[in-house]
Amino acid sequence: MQRGVLYGVLAGALWGMVFVVPRQLADFSPLLLSAGRYVMYGLVSLAALLPMLRRLWPRLTRADLAALVKLALAGNLLYYLFLASAIHLVGIAPASLIVGVLPVTVTLLGRGDHGAVPLRRLALPLAMIAAGIVCINLDVFSASGGGDSHAGVLTKLAGVGCAVGALVCWTWFAVENARYLQRMTHFSGNEWSVLWGMVTGALGALLWLAAALLPGGLAHAAVSAGRWQTFWLLNLAVAVGASWLGNGLWNAAAKRLPLTLSGQMIVFETLFALLYGFLYDHRLPRPLEIAAIVLLVAGVSASVRRHADAPPQAAHGDGIVPADEPGQNADAGTAGRRHPAG
Repeated sequence: MQRGVLYGVLAGALWGMVFVVPRQLADFSPLLLSAGRYVMYGLVSLAALLPMLRRLWPRLTRADLAALVKLALAGNLLYYLFLASAIHLVGIAPASLIVGVLPVTVTLLGRGDHGAVPLRRLALPLAMIAAGIVCINLDVFSASGGGDSHAGVLTKLAGVGCAVGALVCWTWFAVENARYLQRMTHFSGNEWSVLWGMVTGALGALLWLAAALLPGGLAHAAVSAGRWQTFWLLNLAVAVGASWLGNGLWNAAAKRLPLTLSGQMIVFETLFALLYGFLYDHRLPRPLEIAAIVLLVAGVSASVRRHADAPPQAAHGDGIVPADEPGQNADAGTAGRRHPAG
């Protein structure tokens, strides 16, 4: 049990760094950030795919490929494009807190699939989450200091909208991916994750090409060779750390913890993202941010406890909490269908 908790905390620590990279690479557009991250993730997946390519290729159907493309677009490229944009516009704390509602939104969207808890039982958790979102939005639009001090109201509205867009993308992805895994019997969860990473990498390369074809200044600004080196190193770190190692740690935690506890482990992703953000900005959280953190963590945890009897399945960031054999579901998960990616 203790080892499972440790693995869950470490996975959250790795996933949280996804929220900091856009701040460290603020001179690169969200378009390039999304393309660069997933090009590197594709290369990592290619290395994992090569030893098993001969046995996977004959099993891959046209329907599988179509599903992989849709899932990679929504769960990876569009999600991270929205997330990076939100972080650029309003900062790490608002973006991470809004996206941190994922366990509840996924549960609500997928509740018809898995013996839903009546909404009246979710009234208190949803009220706490709504109050937390109100607090973080009040903080965004009232804060006079920090990195957002020169942003206009429209910029802040756009940033909040992008965070909500990331939330919508990951909510749809988690439910649709779980449903497809239930229907699909010819790949194991690990094999599906590797194929997903390869398709994501190919789409990332196309996105990079599209960015290169845009007029100068729209997708990128002139930066030094040193900044490009930093760009690729950080994206490699995210691909290996958050996408590969983080998911592996989560899988290990999910095997050792009961559903209710593993579901609550997800909050460490949001908490580490906030910690990294406050350290990066060299400041303490403001009162409204503290209130939002407490309300959102309490609301998500209460929702997870109310779904303790839901079928165990989870997905996150760049991977699935997979079964070891084809046609089986994961043996641990979260409130409904979510968590891992970011």
